[in-house]
Amino acid sequence: MKIVIAPDSFKESLPAELVAKAIHEGFIESFPDAEYHLLPIGDGGEGTMQSLASANQAVIETVSVTGPLSEPVHAKIAFSSDGKKAYIEMAEASGLHLVPFERRNPLNATTFGVGELIVHAMDSGATELVIGVGGSATNDGGIGMAAALGYRFYDHEGALVRGIGQDLFHIESMTGEHRDPRLDKVKITIAADVENPLTGSNGATYVYGPQKGLKKEMLEEVDSALGRFYEKACSNFNKEIMSIPGSGAGGGIAAGLLLFTNAEIKKGIELVLEELDVKNICKDADLVIVGEGRMDGQTLNGKAPLGVAACSPASSRVIAICGSIGDGSEKLYKHGIHAVFPTIPALLPVERIMNDAYNNIKRTARNIAALL
Repeated sequence: MKIVIAPDSFKESLPAELVAKAIHEGFIESFPDAEYHLLPIGDGGEGTMQSLASANQAVIETVSVTGPLSEPVHAKIAFSSDGKKAYIEMAEASGLHLVPFERRNPLNATTFGVGELIVHAMDSGATELVIGVGGSATNDGGIGMAAALGYRFYDHEGALVRGIGQDLFHIESMTGEHRDPRLDKVKITIAADVENPLTGSNGATYVYGPQKGLKKEMLEEVDSALGRFYEKACSNFNKEIMSIPGSGAGGGIAAGLLLFTNAEIKKGIELVLEELDVKNICKDADLVIVGEGRMDGQTLNGKAPLGVAACSPASSRVIAICGSIGDGSEKLYKHGIHAVFPTIPALLPVERIMNDAYNNIKRTARNIAALL
């Protein structure tokens, strides 16, 4: 029997490689002689850099940058063996996991550290960047990142703004006069984990703002502020990007990269599946196991589990293991996933659930293997 284990990370709990390891440990008791292929997957969110780095034998460095709350954090960045290609993960600098639950509010968060990672990559000689933009704590439309790259934003009094989400309400003018000129020579590819547009009911603010700490009564106001800013910015720089699918990824940083760096956008899962040669590995698999922290209707929007399922042959069975199940998960059965198993064992404090994730995944995998 050939078993491919290709999960995404469980957000704020376990990286993809540990999820894969836990599933493997749960299965090996029932299927000790199976041929296993462990393929930790990223779709543009957390774990993408690690997946791409592993596939390309890249070297990982750790640098100090500005975190989402404007405090220093240590962020990883990977470079190809020749140093010409860099892999950046937004969540390393501006990730939701870097913000305590009680301090979560995207209006106070910035993507400045992502811009610092881009500058570090260029300082190190990289001429091509791949940037995963999922897992963010931010909804600043990428203005923090742009500020780190030399752009300047001013309020109605002409004062320079900090580059946090709240500043979207106050920016009246902007200039790219001090923009880093190296941006014209570097190729940047955005690996987007979702296809959401920048604004509207399916945009960055409405869909992802609440999980980042944004109160529901603020959604309309913040979405409007983000839209107004980009109307000004697109007019100022003579470029239209608001309607591009995926521009809402990472709290709108995808839109910022498109506008301020001339990046191109790709579905993160397609980029990773190609780099890891997943379709070829799965072509004769008997069983393919996918997963992510929460599976619901949003999983249909370019997420890793469906991407892997699409690489699986019709003769295989695709089983999903996840932390929890949400509204719309029943739609997954029409897209190549045969069964979904959540791992949360009981009503427990979220901290305990997060801390017990490895054992919960291992136990669930063991039960599935025993059933098979």
